[in-house]
Amino acid sequence: MEKKEDVTLIIQKAKLGSQIAFSKLLDTFWSEVYGFQLKRTENENDAEDITVQTFSKAFDKIKTYDESFKFSTWLITISKNIHIDLIRKRKKSIFQSNNNDDIVKVLDDTPSAEDKLITEQNLASLLQNIKKLKPNYQEVINLRYFHELSYAAIAEQLNEPINNVKVKLLRAKKLLAEVIKKK
Repeated sequence: MEKKEDVTLIIQKAKLGSQIAFSKLLDTFWSEVYGFQLKRTENENDAEDITVQTFSKAFDKIKTYDESFKFSTWLITISKNIHIDLIRKRKKSIFQSNNNDDIVKVLDDTPSAEDKLITEQNLASLLQNIKKLKPNYQEVINLRYFHELSYAAIAEQLNEPINNVKVKLLRAKKLLAEVIKKK
């Protein structure tokens, strides 16, 4: 459930570019958007991909969010539109093209609490924990932390928009931190 005051404050911080605010929005609304897409697509991979794209687009367009509407409603609307676009693309068999000319920096490189927890783990233990993640999250963590690639380089290698890479990495770090904390 949204507490309007809390969400409004977090959104204001996100509009100023706070990574912590983006992370809180992702944590707060991920399950709702993912659950919505899981019901629509009946496919975990599609639901996850659409959810990543939803947050990527939302973070990119956060300054256009109208606070007279619930934030979750805005996210679901974005999510619906992405799903409709995906269906259209599949019907036409057109592959998504990447437009890296219009990249907006959504997340900064400031280490988060998850980053700090991840770096504190010994390598063998960390590698075992990474293997517990889904392959697409393993890949993005590997490229970022072991190959030390920039967001742009990861986006190019994965052939995905840079904002999708940023959201995937944010989600991967969150999931990895949860795996580490369970030990």
